[in-house]
Amino acid sequence: MSKLVIDIETIGETFDEMDGTTKEVLTHWIREEAKNDEEFNKSLKDIKEGLGFSPLTGQIVAIGLLDAEKNNGGVYFQSPDVTVNEFSENDIKFVALSEKEILDRFWQVAKNYDQFITFNGRAFDIPYIIVRSAVHKIRPTKDLMNHRYLSSQRNDAQHIDLLDQLSFYGAVKKKGSLHLWCRAFGITSPKAQGVTGDDVAALFKNKQYLDIAKYNVGDLYATRDLLKYWENYIKF
Repeated sequence: MSKLVIDIETIGETFDEMDGTTKEVLTHWIREEAKNDEEFNKSLKDIKEGLGFSPLTGQIVAIGLLDAEKNNGGVYFQSPDVTVNEFSENDIKFVALSEKEILDRFWQVAKNYDQFITFNGRAFDIPYIIVRSAVHKIRPTKDLMNHRYLSSQRNDAQHIDLLDQLSFYGAVKKKGSLHLWCRAFGITSPKAQGVTGDDVAALFKNKQYLDIAKYNVGDLYATRDLLKYWENYIKF
């Protein structure tokens, strides 16, 4: 089967630029639960910093795709006010596009694959991609959420979420982050360069769009290597 590794980077809207109704919907519960101003301000800060985790209040700024067998791929990323000409580096193509164009390109590439590899993609990446695609009126070309268990999934759209597999579908209490799994198995962590997913919003604000794209590549390679480890030593 042809295998495609997928990873996304997201950012949230600016809370202060939202309309009053939306602000109220997002914060009414903390007004009721906060015991004092300190608790309220902490919860409000968490909300503002977490807007990128929902496709309803965030957007995709990069999608990385890696062919797990050919070891080549591409990162499609937003660069709204900085011109970045398409280029390749270490068999990875970097292409600057709008979010709509990124999603359209993703689904066109997806048509050519049978297996889709993610880490926590069933809970985050793929639903996010599907909802943001719907926002732009783009229809998926593959059903990547068809069944959770591999034995029940369609052969032409098998989604291997490595977090599901390594935690035995949540049977273990501590699921572990991508960094911890890489650390345990001696795989180079994407966090090794000092950048994490929490830094993406700040990088985007500072117009460091290419830095986001290159960080995404680290996630792709780590997920690919984790897939190989799972296939060789854990999968039955």
